[in-house]
Amino acid sequence: MVRDGWAYGAAFGLAAAIAGLAFGAWPLALACVCCGAFALYFFRDPDREIPPGPVCVAPADGRVVQVREEPDGRTRISIFLSIFDVHVNRAPVSGRVLSMRYSPGRFKMAHLASASVENERNTLVVEDLEGGSQVELSQIAGLIARRIVCRKQVGDDIEKGERFGLIKFGSRTDLLLGSEWDLAVRPGDRVRGGSSVLASRK
Repeated sequence: MVRDGWAYGAAFGLAAAIAGLAFGAWPLALACVCCGAFALYFFRDPDREIPPGPVCVAPADGRVVQVREEPDGRTRISIFLSIFDVHVNRAPVSGRVLSMRYSPGRFKMAHLASASVENERNTLVVEDLEGGSQVELSQIAGLIARRIVCRKQVGDDIEKGERFGLIKFGSRTDLLLGSEWDLAVRPGDRVRGGSSVLASRK
């Protein structure tokens, strides 16, 4: 469980107690209990088995909505996270955080292709120490998501599959890979953060 979940659960639990016991508003209390239960469910953080070898793993749970070649020759893999997916973000490769850039923007529906460039996002560039290449990862806010959390800083080391942040309440992650990777997914595939292989190094 992500620690944020306990905070939301406790807040809704307190609201339920006040609404029911202090004011007798039992329908409102029940609604608060349901919201608290969903918060605990949303912030779940299951352990994952990280695949070994020269592979790039999914940075998040969700559905692959786009696999597209960019003008610079890199391939963009976009993963849409519904409110029912695990929202913990994991590192796609082992390496070092070379740069981090926050970009303010809109809150369009995260499954749209335009969300990659128009929505609020946080972009990390990780130097893949095993292969000597760079992997770019973007945490992208969606229609409901209003807060991006990243617990890494420039210069930090990061391990493949390591938890490094999350996006609250529905979102998207984009991954940009160079030509040194052989893709293993296509649009429509369901992936699990940290355990699903998106690509293998050539």
